Amino acid sequence: MLEGRRIASWICVFVLVSSITVGTAQWFKPFNVTYDHRALILDGHRRMLISAGIHYPRATPEMWPDLIAKAKEGGADVIETYVFWNGHEPAKGQYNFEGRYDLVKFAKLVASNGLYFFLRIGPYACAEWNFGGFPVWLRDVPGIEFRTNNAPFKEEMKRFVSKVVDLMKEEKLFSWQGGPIILLQIENEYGNLESSYGNEGKEYVKWAASMALSLGAGVPWVMCKQTDAPYDIIDTCNAYYCDGFKPNSRNKPTFWTENWDGWYTQWGERLPHRPVEDLAFAVARFFQRGGSLQNYYMALWPVVPGTEPCHNAMVLPRKQLDDIYFGGTNFGRTAGGPLQITSYDYDAPIDEYGLLREPKWGHLKDLHAALKLCEPALVAADSPTYIKLGTNQEAHVYQADVHPKGLNSSLSQISRKCSAFLANIDEHKAATVTFRGQTYTIPPWSVSILPDCRNTVFNTAKVGAQTSVKLVGSNLPPASNILPAQQLIHHNGISPISKSWMTAKEPISIWSKSSFTAEDDDILFWKKNAVRPKLTIDSVRDILRVFVNGQLIGTVVGHWVKVVQTLQFQPGYNNLTLLSQTVGLQNYGAFIEKDGAGIKGTIKLTGFESGNIDLSKSLWTYQVGLQGEFLKFYNEENENAEWVELTPDAIPSTFTWYKTYFDVPGGKDPVALDFESMGKGQAWVNGHHIGRYWTRVSPKGGCQVCDYRGAYDSDKCTTNCGKPTQTLYHVPRSWLKASNNFLVISEETGGNPFGISVKLHSASLVCAQVSESYYPPLQKLVNASLNGQEVSSNDMIPEMHLRCRDGHIISSITFASFGTPEGSCQSFSRGNCHAPSSMSIVSKACLGKRSCSIKISGAVFGDDPCKDVAKTLSVEARCTSPSSTDGSFQL
Repeated sequence: MLEGRRIASWICVFVLVSSITVGTAQWFKPFNVTYDHRALILDGHRRMLISAGIHYPRATPEMWPDLIAKAKEGGADVIETYVFWNGHEPAKGQYNFEGRYDLVKFAKLVASNGLYFFLRIGPYACAEWNFGGFPVWLRDVPGIEFRTNNAPFKEEMKRFVSKVVDLMKEEKLFSWQGGPIILLQIENEYGNLESSYGNEGKEYVKWAASMALSLGAGVPWVMCKQTDAPYDIIDTCNAYYCDGFKPNSRNKPTFWTENWDGWYTQWGERLPHRPVEDLAFAVARFFQRGGSLQNYYMALWPVVPGTEPCHNAMVLPRKQLDDIYFGGTNFGRTAGGPLQITSYDYDAPIDEYGLLREPKWGHLKDLHAALKLCEPALVAADSPTYIKLGTNQEAHVYQADVHPKGLNSSLSQISRKCSAFLANIDEHKAATVTFRGQTYTIPPWSVSILPDCRNTVFNTAKVGAQTSVKLVGSNLPPASNILPAQQLIHHNGISPISKSWMTAKEPISIWSKSSFTAEDDDILFWKKNAVRPKLTIDSVRDILRVFVNGQLIGTVVGHWVKVVQTLQFQPGYNNLTLLSQTVGLQNYGAFIEKDGAGIKGTIKLTGFESGNIDLSKSLWTYQVGLQGEFLKFYNEENENAEWVELTPDAIPSTFTWYKTYFDVPGGKDPVALDFESMGKGQAWVNGHHIGRYWTRVSPKGGCQVCDYRGAYDSDKCTTNCGKPTQTLYHVPRSWLKASNNFLVISEETGGNPFGISVKLHSASLVCAQVSESYYPPLQKLVNASLNGQEVSSNDMIPEMHLRCRDGHIISSITFASFGTPEGSCQSFSRGNCHAPSSMSIVSKACLGKRSCSIKISGAVFGDDPCKDVAKTLSVEARCTSPSSTDGSFQL
């Protein structure tokens, strides 16, 4: 039963800045933003804020409205993003604020949804973004040294930061202008690297803060992970867990700018996941212990030799990550290095395709609602009262007996408000504790939230939100006049996108006219001594391919690794070609402008009769880029390529271009291309560069059953062992036509384009499992609080909520049992106790609707199938578009 259940009068009053519309220039009544030791103060009122990170260039403008709306529905008050300098100024003085880089449009969409905006200008971002967000031309500025007390760098940095701030002012996007921007960031996690620059680093921090404040933005600035942030700049926490963080001044509030709810992925690695129970636990603990602004963020950095991680976790200093509310896609060459994959999904609450990741999104939505119920007490109290409840159990109580500072007289009721958090930080055992004369059972590694210091409305370890199963499959339309009617069948039974492919060869050796000679004496020497010559290179990154006389004879992958490659020469002249590939420029570390790419050190040929040959001193011919890309083979009108027909029995070859046309199914389901049959390369659709692909396989071992209990680390909950790291590549719907989409591929290692297929992503299977002992529907409590209404006993009964994505309805119920069902989603089965009416009750409530709710009560299902037993309702349902049903549709 509900712990401490009673009929409660939820007296909660929210302080909101009213949203208004005046033409197109103003979205809020202008308000000032300040802060005290407790919280950010908006228009004179303290606020507890939930922020959701969405990086605008990692989605298309057509996706932005839906992403922002879903973040708001999930409980976000604020949208956060970095600003990406290299995208906005690809060449010095040439600015780009259009398309995916239309920052103004993105900010206005945030405002039109009634949300605030947290703009992290930096301008260094890290973010697993190429070169950390710095434009490549910046390193060519004479005398420049990045992120230190260096005059050329400071001049360029100030110019760009000023450009962004001035643009926001011109568009009236700051809070005091009626806009959404309430917070800005200068620099980014510089504290990790400051010691590398000595005293010049300290001076740089002071300069960056002073420069930012001089721009007159009129809202507070933060520096994350900067313990020596100057007095007027708020230092903030980035980590898995920030509940123990305190800013460097008692006059500053406690902010968590990066809540890492996932982990980055590199090519050839497993896929990590962070359990939502642990993520919710971390968020609840943060607010429990005095936090006031929390941002879900994702931008991860791989640990490589000679560098430190992008982020230092407080609890786990050697395991780093960031996560975001929506990750998106690293289109083109925007992925950072080394070896960051094209997908930037990272197990975020909204996945790469814009679909809700359930139950993560739903469980966090319930958490946010519970925190909103506590907000009046949280803003009223200057600090919580701490109560020890057991060895690993504790309570923090927020209550104010006097009128709180910073709140107006209309909120006098809040002064009597009381909210409590009960935590059990034991990693293994549940605990029963006594608090204010009542007993509460708290699962291990969890927090219970009591908005009125009596009734538990949420526990971080009890997930009642639905699970949405993402189904990925082919659903090709009838062939167009471009595509043959007879489709090939791939080896796994999936229809490829096309039977008709054209191909063109990418020349490798024509760019270089240098050569060297292998004398006949050397050939005899190698045969006589049973040895072969070798190529040795001191250091390379990220990929080196070695060609001899036009033939690929070796590949090396690594971050600044030594190369020793055995060679085979023919008598006479030989052509040696070294192709260096950078899979993302370094995006983190001190002195990244000096990191570079390609080859470092000496290049030698060893094993010759006369000794080693030092090729480093030879005359080399260099060529940047591939000819096909330089000639824009990916443009449909291009006539530079000599395309020929590709036959299905053709032997896969290296460095080859392919092109075809394909159709896509109608509807709104997100689209991806499956490149599992390919090797490594790049792809373009209708001229849009969708990114790099690579079927590099992850290690076979290391995946395990995940237990949410205990501190999270990147190896704790991994999947996809022994499989390619990424095979599906997002193609935004706005880049596609109904038919005749032009696909061009640059393949490097020899794949089979006939195996490429179109895949649709659809959350077409939804499940939920809710027991009688679960908590009341939080949204009803929030609505009652907002309206000052008393909650009835009927509203305290737990409910199951099911919902299909937009444009879909619940078309069938594949399992329903009220009683003691067993198993989990896709493997439910009846237990010994089952109410016969389960299927009919659920079907009546849900079929033909986009969403439905069912009260978890024996009264709803008729006779009690097993008295004195806590019962659970388990449901599995399928969602389809109305066009595939009888056309009926209900909300």
